[in-house]
Amino acid sequence: MSTIPTDPEPLTIEYSHLDIEPSLEDAGSYLPEKLLRKVAPRIPDLAEWEIIRHFTHLSLRNYGVDNGFYPLGSCTMKYNPRINEAISARPELAGMHPEQDQSTVQGSIRIMYELQNALAEIGGVDAVTLQPAAGAHGEFTGLLIARAFHERNGDDRPDIILPDTAHGTNPASAIMAGFNLIELESGEDGCVDLEALEAALSDKTAAFMLTNPNTLGIFEHEVLEIAKIVHKAGALLYYDGANLNAIMGKTTPGKMGFDIVHFNLHKTFSTPHGGGGPGSGPIGVTERLRDFLPSPIADFDGTNYFLNYNIPHTIGKVIQFYGNFGVLSRAYTYILACGGNGLEHVSERAVLNAAYLKEKLLPNYSMPFKNERKHEFVLSGENDKGFRTLDIAKRLLDYGLHAPTIYFPHLVHEALMIEPTETESKANLDVFVDAMNKIIHEDAEVVKAAPCGETPVCRVDELHAVRKLTLTWNEIQEES
Repeated sequence: MSTIPTDPEPLTIEYSHLDIEPSLEDAGSYLPEKLLRKVAPRIPDLAEWEIIRHFTHLSLRNYGVDNGFYPLGSCTMKYNPRINEAISARPELAGMHPEQDQSTVQGSIRIMYELQNALAEIGGVDAVTLQPAAGAHGEFTGLLIARAFHERNGDDRPDIILPDTAHGTNPASAIMAGFNLIELESGEDGCVDLEALEAALSDKTAAFMLTNPNTLGIFEHEVLEIAKIVHKAGALLYYDGANLNAIMGKTTPGKMGFDIVHFNLHKTFSTPHGGGGPGSGPIGVTERLRDFLPSPIADFDGTNYFLNYNIPHTIGKVIQFYGNFGVLSRAYTYILACGGNGLEHVSERAVLNAAYLKEKLLPNYSMPFKNERKHEFVLSGENDKGFRTLDIAKRLLDYGLHAPTIYFPHLVHEALMIEPTETESKANLDVFVDAMNKIIHEDAEVVKAAPCGETPVCRVDELHAVRKLTLTWNEIQEES
């Protein structure tokens, strides 16, 4: 597990020998007067080794999948194999320019073409676009396709329906795409209530958005019936691929009856993500939606690979050029390295790891809804000691562990959403189990005060940080 340095690290501008005022006396000899500063900037005057050590010290305070267990539910923070990085960094890939003539980038277009085909097979769909640059961007793209499809058929369908177990960005994507939002309460088993769904559907419904397994980690066992009900109403069924890691090689969204399928390459197919990027959210569609995909898509005429702009009812581009190619090449490498059997093993191991954690934690934590879960599960941090889920998450930092996702999904009180992924060993899972089971029995005041000295700073005032952002040295000076 991760060990984070706790000694203070000063800002570069706070180093002791920085009292020397910089000089501008020589600047006038080679700079035009209009470019000369009136007052010299107070820039740290440091040796190279000092700068390197400073930023290395800071980097050691970062927590990531390379130095510890990262059980963020729904985020699928799996380890990223280094072979993916090595391949994507090859000059033939990293050094190309998107405006090169297509004859000079045949290999890169082939990667895109074969990745499209691989994702289509994994998703059980007929065609794929690689353009969307993030998961939510993929959702937005899929909904634009749904809208274009209905408009082409002369239907005015302004509504999107989704359950309260939907992936977190679904509501925002629907609103951004210009739809009205209808949310369904889950049934007592944590799954879609079929009667509520039928009552909500109408000739105004464009699509029903569903994550399967849902964000509770429960597989929607009535998914085939859901598809029948949705299609009978003339609506489309949209699959959010946030939890695809649970089903690869076992089934496909296409077999479940989904019309639009969203993939997260940065989750399921093990490319780096977090902190705003990079990401990639390809969209797959069934045959009747193929002509609405963004253009271009990668294609092959038997001799040459090319970018095909001949998409009759395309919604147009959704990103500059052709997608986040660095992420695409990493995902392509990962899929080839795993192979079909390997991807199935990924899902088997992910589900097994989650099941192991769940059973080890259930004696000390409650879990609403039914027991059977797939790759993730949601516990409640509610207890009789008076501390909250946030306090448990903070206390985990003292054990050198990253916290799970907390307070999501909202239908679980004091939610702890845990996803171990397939990449963790039993030994690492046991460390997490031991920490969680100790924390729930610890003194309430200790947990409420955490982190208690095992981190570079103690508990921060998060509300103040959100309301008053201090991002620069000048802002610090103004506040002091």
